[in-house]
Amino acid sequence: MTMGRVNPSFRLDEQGIEGLGNVYYNLIESDLIEEALKRDEGHLGQGGTMLVSTGKHTGRSPKDKFVVETENVKDSIWWENNPPMDPSKFDVLQADMIDHMKGKDYFVQDLFGGADPANRLDVRVVTELAWHSLFIRTMLRRPERDELDEFEPEFTIINCPTFKADPKKHGCRSETVIALNFEKKIILIGGTEYAGENKKSVFTLLNYILPGRGIMAMHCSANHAPGNPVDTAIFFGLSGTGKTTLSADPARVLIGDDEHGWSDRGTFNFEGGCYAKTINLSAEAEPEIYATCSMFGTVIENMVYDDETKELDFEDNSITDNMRCAYPLHYISNASETALGGHPKNIVMLTCDAFGVLPPIARLTPAQAMYHFLSGFTSKTPGTEVGVVEPIPTFSTCFGAPFMPRRPEEYGKLLQAKIAKHGATCWLVNTGWTGGAFGIGSRMPIKATRTLLSAALEGALSDVEYRKDPNFGFEVPVHVDGVPEVLLDPRRTWGDKDAFDAQAAKLVKMFAENFEQYLDYIDDDVKAAAIG
Repeated sequence: MTMGRVNPSFRLDEQGIEGLGNVYYNLIESDLIEEALKRDEGHLGQGGTMLVSTGKHTGRSPKDKFVVETENVKDSIWWENNPPMDPSKFDVLQADMIDHMKGKDYFVQDLFGGADPANRLDVRVVTELAWHSLFIRTMLRRPERDELDEFEPEFTIINCPTFKADPKKHGCRSETVIALNFEKKIILIGGTEYAGENKKSVFTLLNYILPGRGIMAMHCSANHAPGNPVDTAIFFGLSGTGKTTLSADPARVLIGDDEHGWSDRGTFNFEGGCYAKTINLSAEAEPEIYATCSMFGTVIENMVYDDETKELDFEDNSITDNMRCAYPLHYISNASETALGGHPKNIVMLTCDAFGVLPPIARLTPAQAMYHFLSGFTSKTPGTEVGVVEPIPTFSTCFGAPFMPRRPEEYGKLLQAKIAKHGATCWLVNTGWTGGAFGIGSRMPIKATRTLLSAALEGALSDVEYRKDPNFGFEVPVHVDGVPEVLLDPRRTWGDKDAFDAQAAKLVKMFAENFEQYLDYIDDDVKAAAIG
């Protein structure tokens, strides 16, 4: 039975997905919450939020993500980073999943990936859980009603958590599977309730499609100066480095917090919502994001709360450090109505350095920017992925390797060309540790990070005195108003200077060894930056 707000002209049975129970098309937030509560998928929280748990998967499962090795993508996928799946195995997986779905109710959302009409992707997301439908409706761009009348998806995502894959039969690793088939234009997700797999699947699609059109796909947040979209800043970074927190600056207009494109027209958000980590979130430090946790329709994921009052505990990480809230972009008062910006004037690369070696801010040359972009150094933080229980220093190329289906150099050269054409100033910002490594030092004060970023974006660091970092060769400001000078020189924050020198030498060696894989693909100036 077809049910929903809009009776689509292109239904699931026309896509070969037949024999289902009730199919709910494009339900709005209130209806989805009602359906989720009726199915005992979660609880109603304060202000009309949806309180849910994702079970054993409280983060993404990157090792269970596969790309089907079809002829149309055989020569363009970065196979070392994207394990292949045999097309015949995918066909069996698809048939078995659809057979599993028969007789059950499903929810369909027809959505846009991308705020730029000229470069967006029409995506249909089919979910077994009503709250997953609420989540993806929140996270992607919602078409107007008249746009839904003739909506026909370019790609379809089917998410069925109760389906368990068979590694031998389906050519995967475990009972959890995320399989992307670019030829069939379908993505199958099974064996996990973690909602982030839905949005990151769309991101992976765009990361493959857009570079082929000369558009840079970026794992970054973005904002611009009030009334001046030309003054746009983008913030690259993996989960836990501060993309959402630092881009939600009340003094600037928020374009988006996680995924963007950079075309010849400028910057555009891929999404219509934000997916923020809530651990230690406070009304004092991040009032706008905190407020969304009691707003209607916000999905509260894996948070501890009082059974009677439904009051959230932002400090209790007994379920996961990766507790999150998903809310529509317009819940942030200074969010852009269009989710569009100009060509980036400033490019910020965020890193969470668990070694305690990198300074809180450094200015990069274009060659150094390319080096750090391809390096993608950070520390995976607890809960973001399955099995991560303490910060792990890692190199995730382009600050988003799990979502990059093409080789890193393609993204790197595209970014390099855009920086050269538009003259962006590049910065490296460390939101990780200071005064020692993880376990000894402390996290970089967010107040200092905000002050440094504001100074950089406002142009206040253009003419200040800089010193050359002896380890990486980039420029570090000597003095910035409102920031203790000692914080700007990591070595001075350590009690044991010899220990710092040893730690720095270790990190420099890690950078060099990691970058060897790119030396055959990069220009001489970037090689010089790599050598130092």
